[in-house]
Amino acid sequence: MKLAKLDIFSFQGVQMRTFHVTWLTFFVCFFGWFGIAPLMPVIREDLGLTKPQIGNAIIAAVSMTVFARLLIGRLCDTIGPRLTYTWLLVLGAIPVMGIGLVHSYEGFLWFRLAIGVIGASFVITQFHTSAMFADNIKGTANAVAGGWGNLGGGITNMVMPLILAGIVGLGYTKPEAWRLAMLVPGLLMLAMAYVYFRYTKDTPEGNYGENGVEAPANSKSNVSFWKAAADWRVWALFLAYGACFGIEITFDGVAALYFTDMFKLDLKTAGLLAGIFGFMNIFARAVGGIVADKVGATYGMRGKGILLAGVLLLEGLGIMLFSQTGSIALAIVAMLGFAMFLKMANGATYAIVPFINRKAVGVVSGIVGAGGNVGGVLAGFLFKSESISYGQAFLYIGIAVSVVACVVALTGFETHVETQDFASPDRMALDRMAPDVASPDRMAMTE
Repeated sequence: MKLAKLDIFSFQGVQMRTFHVTWLTFFVCFFGWFGIAPLMPVIREDLGLTKPQIGNAIIAAVSMTVFARLLIGRLCDTIGPRLTYTWLLVLGAIPVMGIGLVHSYEGFLWFRLAIGVIGASFVITQFHTSAMFADNIKGTANAVAGGWGNLGGGITNMVMPLILAGIVGLGYTKPEAWRLAMLVPGLLMLAMAYVYFRYTKDTPEGNYGENGVEAPANSKSNVSFWKAAADWRVWALFLAYGACFGIEITFDGVAALYFTDMFKLDLKTAGLLAGIFGFMNIFARAVGGIVADKVGATYGMRGKGILLAGVLLLEGLGIMLFSQTGSIALAIVAMLGFAMFLKMANGATYAIVPFINRKAVGVVSGIVGAGGNVGGVLAGFLFKSESISYGQAFLYIGIAVSVVACVVALTGFETHVETQDFASPDRMALDRMAPDVASPDRMAMTE
């Protein structure tokens, strides 16, 4: 049975065990996905990379994830999140550990492209969390799991420079140290592959194909990918996630370089500041999900949509302010401001996703998740350009995010909302006996 309460200090039952394993796995995936980012000043010098080449590497890191998330969402609906995550971790660890073998820009670019597949881990985390919790707490659970996993992006920026420094302290040169440092996240991913396979289940009732548990894709009521993708609300969320998570992963990739070049900071300090941005995921994304659940209980899906539009608008304004700061103190304050609203928008987006189409949660989650990476790719082109400064790039991004906020505000997410899952078996049985009891107005209120 799905849980109707999130007790973050509990490890009892398959639901809470899966919750903790999946967010921790996503956390580790960030070390593999963005472990190279805080080391870029050293890698730039070692490989002689130019600004356009660095921009291409940033784009490569997120572009492959677009296609991977579409595929992974479908795999979750067919073979289940447990096997999907296990194989993703094993295969993803190969380019993470192998990137240290490159000695040219071309090789570096290809490995960054391959590493981008790891970013699809987010879709599995959100799918698996949605499968374990009832509707009244689903947004909160998704936001906490996603936020604590995203925390890996911040910790990576803090820890990887320390790992590099520790390896240098053992007598290795910096060009040797960054290559050896990437073995750490690769080995962690392999360890989590075993943990995920051993300690999680696809659903509270068991794995797909066991004990009568049926995969959504094998259900008679299965909805095709194209039918799910034809819903315009999915694409509104696609844009929204591109405007929040897409900018988050872009900032994770350029923050250390930006603080190093703009304010002449050393690698450790720049990594620390970039890490603070990511560290806010420990609470900020969860706040977005919690508030969305509260708003949804009172104002329905329309309320959730307005909340999402509001935090996106505040994020856009904050980024524009950040782009115009000339001192490190003001830059930090502006960064903390837009980071709060950005991460709240992440949580609010996935408080809506599970309710768009219950028969194709994996597909919808994959499409919306891919939107985050499309946003990252588009933003990456701004940082690649030699004619646009980093400050100008952030200004343009802030404007674009504000425009997306307006689109989301005009989207009617309450259209065709289905009845929620209630945690009580008696209530679910009653709903099946009398499906006509739930009126559209009542469904909107419970959403």
